[in-house]
Amino acid sequence: MMRKTAAVFFLALALGITGCTFQPSSPEENTAAAAGDDRQEDAETENTETEGTETEDGVSDSSSAAYMTADTRVADVVSDPDFEGFGQFLFPLNGREPDQNMTLESIDSMLPYHNYINTDTTLDVLNSMKDMVSAGETIFYDIYTDEEKAEDPDKENTGLFFFRGDPDAPFAVVNAGGGFSYVGSIHESFPHALELSRQGYNAFALQYRTGGADVACEDLAAAITFIFENAEELGVSTDCYSLWGGSAGARMAAYLGSYGPAAFGGAELPRPGAVIMQYTGHTDYTENDPPTYACVGENDGIANWHTMEQRIANLSEAGVETEFHHYPDLQHGFGLGIGTSAEGWIDDAIAFWQAQLDSSQGEA
Repeated sequence: MMRKTAAVFFLALALGITGCTFQPSSPEENTAAAAGDDRQEDAETENTETEGTETEDGVSDSSSAAYMTADTRVADVVSDPDFEGFGQFLFPLNGREPDQNMTLESIDSMLPYHNYINTDTTLDVLNSMKDMVSAGETIFYDIYTDEEKAEDPDKENTGLFFFRGDPDAPFAVVNAGGGFSYVGSIHESFPHALELSRQGYNAFALQYRTGGADVACEDLAAAITFIFENAEELGVSTDCYSLWGGSAGARMAAYLGSYGPAAFGGAELPRPGAVIMQYTGHTDYTENDPPTYACVGENDGIANWHTMEQRIANLSEAGVETEFHHYPDLQHGFGLGIGTSAEGWIDDAIAFWQAQLDSSQGEA
């Protein structure tokens, strides 16, 4: 398994943005999504033919089915042999054993800072991961060496999930929120990364340490460094990469966008070509911030949308390219926003990043 070599630089400012060229996949070329649709139909047929059995606690045991369904138990997912070594990071367990009665359609209680948890999206993500593993893909990478983990055992709780797009396409790192008390990847980074990969981009979802922005940003800096150092083997372009995040994850993306990986213990590397932020009260910024896209719900009781709007206005006044959206009747932590007024926002965000890719190539 690839490991990050020790490369630590403590600088307050990072280098500029480099150019790249990439054209996203068209819907007709999106064979991964089509395969996912076929898989869902096959799963429905197989699950009809292979009915689950009732366990002593009355929960249907669907582990014998070829694919996961809404009544698959979280505990069975975590212990699935396909997910060995990282199953504990698929849900915000924080080292705890999963509730043996909890199924995939009832994970809301694990995500107290999130809303609009969509079971179909959860199933799409997990079954797609199984498909990747079955195809022989490595989908989880350590970002720290054994020596670094020995010095700080909490670094065992980190890593990068990789959702592959087109060979040598640019990459994004998506950071889920959770108030720095948990990492809500199943709702707020895995679905985003999967959608990005289906549109041809390479996407990573970061499992970071909880406990505060400092250690979380250190992990993001380490992750970016890891990707740059192993870009050839991973098959990704490092030009004009983007950082994504929701809530606490948006703070991480913004901090790294403002100050670069070196400021948080990573290598001296370029800042991202774009930052994509969802619902956060983060106000810090610099006049040299990357182009920034932001979106938030108008009924967000955690991150007031006017606060986010003001930061975007400040960036715009400083000459930074920005785009801002606020959606009616929408609360905090909406993820992809399926079935809400924000549905489709990720396509706007991808278009914003693609515009930076196109622009940087024109300047190269």
